[in-house]
This record gives sequence, C-alpha cells and structure tokens, in this order.
Amino acid sequence: MKDVLLSAKNLTKRFGGLAAVNNVSVDLWRGRIHAVIGPNGAGKSTLTNLLSGDLPLTSGSVQLGDKDVTGWRPEKISAQGLGRSYQKTNIFLPFTVWENVRLAAQSRAPHAASWLSRATKYRAINDRAESAIALSGLNNRKNSIAGTISHGEQRQLEIAMTLATGPQVLLLDEP
Repeated sequence: MKDVLLSAKNLTKRFGGLAAVNNVSVDLWRGRIHAVIGPNGAGKSTLTNLLSGDLPLTSGSVQLGDKDVTGWRPEKISAQGLGRSYQKTNIFLPFTVWENVRLAAQSRAPHAASWLSRATKYRAINDRAESAIALSGLNNRKNSIAGTISHGEQRQLEIAMTLATGPQVLLLDEP
C-alpha cells in the first residue's frame, strides 16, 4: 500500500439532515491522475474540503501517507504534503507571477527569510519557484503582473503556487 498517497474510508458529511457526502472511499495513487466528476451539487467540493481538513468529517477517516490525519487542521495536513487550490482564485494581484510563486515556496522554507535581505539570495526557494512556474506552463509570463494575466493563466498561477509548496498530493477544486 506504499504507492497510495492518500486514502479516505467511508467519508460522510452531513449538514443537518442532508448528506452532502455519504460513505465515500477513495485511494489516490502515486503517479496517477484522479478525477471526481458530477453535476453541480453532487458533493465534489465538499469531498475536497473533507480530504484537506477544511471541513470536519461527520464520520470516516483520512490517511495521508502513513499518517492518520482525520480531524487535523488544514495547515497541519498541508505541512504533511497535501496541496490544494480553491474554486475562487487566491493570488496576489499586484505582484508578478514569479513573486507569487516565490512567496508560496518561501512559506515552506525551514527558516524565516529576513525582510532586510534580497529575495534573490535564497537559491533553494527561487529554484523551487522556477520549477513550479515551468511545470505550470507560465515561463513566458513569469514577469507579468498577476492582475493583468487571463483568468486561465491565473488558475495556472495558483497551481504553480501550490506546486511550489512541494505537495505529494495536489487537490484541484475547479468550478
């Protein structure tokens, strides 16, 4: 079971009498792309929110790698290697693409960056940002102001920002 990066068993989320997610189990495997499809209101975003810890489970369990992360706070789950994007784009509009991604990479640095130092001196952070920009297909836009790029490119930017944090599992919640 070593190639299963995330395993959810019997997830249920109830809002009063409504079961938005009812007894769902899923395994996300290394090296594979997985998709959850369905009509509006089917519970896809709710499922994503349960897996990431953004919503508490009514019942069930979530395991990330070899750790049971059921009931953990989202930031703690994220630190264990789960990255996610949201339906609403969440970027710094006045910053460049590169600055947005570098800040995301910097959030995972083992030490705090000094506000008095030039950002370009942090090679590992910058290398992680460059790699995420390349993977997301934004090399030709990295010096563009985020607020001036298309909505599709802003979604790519959010993916690059998530990749820059070094996730093992990446959940994309697309509208």
